[in-house]
Amino acid sequence: QTLAGAYTLARSTIDQMAVRIALQCSEADSRLILADDNPAARLLSRPGEAIYNDANGMVEGNKRFQVAWLPDEERDRYLAQVRDLAQRKGYRPPREQIVFEGNAPALVEKNRLLNDLLVTPLARRAGEGLGVRALAWLGEPVAIRDPIAAVFRRQSGSNLLIVGPNDEAAAGMMAVALISLAAHFPPRPFTGEGGRGGEGPRFYLLDFGAVDAPFAGIWDTLAAVLPQVRVGRRRQLPDFIAELEAEVNRRLEEERPGRPSLFLFLYGLQRARDLRQEEMGFGGFGGFGEEPAAPNPAQQFVTILREGPDVGIHTVVWCDTVTNLGRSLDRRALREFALRVAMQMSAEDSANLLDSPLASKLGPNRALFYDEEEGRLEKFRPYGLPTQEWLVWVKMRLSARSGEV
Repeated sequence: QTLAGAYTLARSTIDQMAVRIALQCSEADSRLILADDNPAARLLSRPGEAIYNDANGMVEGNKRFQVAWLPDEERDRYLAQVRDLAQRKGYRPPREQIVFEGNAPALVEKNRLLNDLLVTPLARRAGEGLGVRALAWLGEPVAIRDPIAAVFRRQSGSNLLIVGPNDEAAAGMMAVALISLAAHFPPRPFTGEGGRGGEGPRFYLLDFGAVDAPFAGIWDTLAAVLPQVRVGRRRQLPDFIAELEAEVNRRLEEERPGRPSLFLFLYGLQRARDLRQEEMGFGGFGGFGEEPAAPNPAQQFVTILREGPDVGIHTVVWCDTVTNLGRSLDRRALREFALRVAMQMSAEDSANLLDSPLASKLGPNRALFYDEEEGRLEKFRPYGLPTQEWLVWVKMRLSARSGEV
């Protein structure tokens, strides 16, 4: 609307908009909206005269046209009449108005699909079992479509990897993903029995975030909202990993379908020293004639990644850089993440992670979601941290749902 308003969008965001429309404005505004060498909008004179440009603002793409124009007073009068008519008729639009705010994180409160899921009675929800899609919503798409979601299937590679230096954005995505997955099923307390009862999924959450971060208590807050969540830190890592690896092996041996899903969320892989490759030694065996060394957490973690998805045990990991990622996971282990999210990074790191340099062109509050099975690479706006008010509402909904079982 104005030059000041336009500057609230990053220049990189404007540059990615192929179609641009400019009404009469100053030369500086014209150069900002269209292109640095395109001041044509300052030459417009008639009310409602505009320039349509679908060539990223290049001068050769200018096309003049006339839009419908009403004086401010007349326009406001008609809008008031439309509003009054809608109120009298009790009209409600089928979908909320979409307002794109490129300079802010996405709000999970606007996720209509997740909110509907939380208020839908359990009797109308499909039960846990093979073939049931578990959706983990991550953010709002740049296109006009449903929110971006990672779909966890019981097949090899169905793990999610998030890479990028923005720890708050990573926490927001992981928190909403966890709530999304929990919302599909009845809220059952964590029994610590490997989820062997068919009563819904369990979530193991390892928190390696900075203790002095403003949002450091988010995982304990989620555990208070979701009884299926068990939170651990550095000291609990060996126990969590060993318990999950044992459950993977048990399920592989028993071959009983329909077991409840288990999810391991690891926030801050770069700080999990026990999972680094160099800690694994050289093959994990002693010298000639010696007993094989006991499996360590790094080896067990790779087993969970490789064998877990087939039996309903999935992993969600955030790491800050591709370099740190390589210290914990080799290329074979990285192939176990068919679902990937990349925030802003170098072109080389982007190519290594996504087979595309596009993540190097991302601005603030932007990420790319890659789904290997669908061959899809899509830009989106990650969810910010859930507000306390919304979490209170989620807890109320889940408490009401527990009475339905």
